[in-house]
Amino acid sequence: MAVDAAVIGLGYVGLPLAQAASRAGLTVVGLDIAEDVVASLNSGCSHIDDLSAADISQMLHAGFRATTDPTELNAAETIVISVPTPLSPDGGPDLSAVEAAVATVAAQLRPGMLVILESTTYPGTTDEVVRPILEAGGLSAGTDFHLAFSPERIDPGNASFGATNTPKVVGGHTPACTEAAASFYGRFVDTVVRTKGTREAEMAKLLENTYRHINIALVNEMARFCHDLEIDLWDVIDAASSKPFGFQAFYPGPGVGGHCIPIDPNYLSHNVRARLGYPFRFVELAQEINATMPGYVVRRAQDALNDDAKALRGSTVLILGVTYKPDIADERESPAVPLARQLVAHGATVRFHDPKITQWRALGDAATRVEDPSTAVAEADLTILVQNHREYDVDALAAAAQRFFDTRGVVTEGERIQRL
Repeated sequence: MAVDAAVIGLGYVGLPLAQAASRAGLTVVGLDIAEDVVASLNSGCSHIDDLSAADISQMLHAGFRATTDPTELNAAETIVISVPTPLSPDGGPDLSAVEAAVATVAAQLRPGMLVILESTTYPGTTDEVVRPILEAGGLSAGTDFHLAFSPERIDPGNASFGATNTPKVVGGHTPACTEAAASFYGRFVDTVVRTKGTREAEMAKLLENTYRHINIALVNEMARFCHDLEIDLWDVIDAASSKPFGFQAFYPGPGVGGHCIPIDPNYLSHNVRARLGYPFRFVELAQEINATMPGYVVRRAQDALNDDAKALRGSTVLILGVTYKPDIADERESPAVPLARQLVAHGATVRFHDPKITQWRALGDAATRVEDPSTAVAEADLTILVQNHREYDVDALAAAAQRFFDTRGVVTEGERIQRL
């Protein structure tokens, strides 16, 4: 039985893509190496925030199925690869999941197929890493099969923009490959943006996230000296935001997290150094600033406790919100992790609450979860708001706390309240 599309990697990127295609009437198969994920999806359960059990049931009713069997790729007209691309231990790109997925595709590749890489990576990956693996069996990209890159633009928890109404960038190995990819996405995406080739499409993704990374670093550094100069940076940003042109607001925080900002710019920086022999200084400086924000928050926590004649060692610190962004259960690269670890290293007793997380795997036994934050803030020597979930009544929590440190600029400073 012919399949319109097979999606490899059923996480935060691949599953919403499969949903959008299914809703448009395409027959979709999802391939994943995690047997528990496949079994869960086929039973109608979702493992990501953006899709509910009802969404999965609708997909199954439309013909979607998940599998661990790579031979099912052979029936697909289009194969989309959306597997993780983390950093390696040395800070460079780890393409092992991409290479494994491409090797799986190569074993099932047949003439006329369209293969699209969506995993974020450095410019040149599609042509230099993906294409040789696919062509090793004798078929040629652009002649026997189509090859393209289309950067994922999934923003977990975003209720306004999803896979269908977010413009889709595509760049092919050849102009015909670009058109094949554009035609595929055009079946379920409102707007398709074509680039000159795969490298331009790969670079577009990195530019988007590098732009955010650098601007977040800018306001994070400003937060430090504005505090020392007794300037309210949050008020400054509000004032600057009144300008109707030439300014976009970015806000400071305890660090950066998620699957994009802490990782993607480093792919570009590493690629520039490896290929050209010189640094991408903006990215490296931004990484330095953003990576040190958890440590800066710890120093501010020490200062806050000193105001109460308390030492950080031996004090109980409550962390509110440990996910990387509000209102989702995604812990990837959350700045709460290095923050909590540094607090523990300084001798603090760390407790946490997050309405989305029942077990903080990254901290294990190093941090105890509290059930009732309204009671816990009164018991803790210091409460740090790291992530402002909508379930929190932050004003009430701050009022009940012995001392409250708001890293998100939510509450107004008071005698026992401080903002980053």
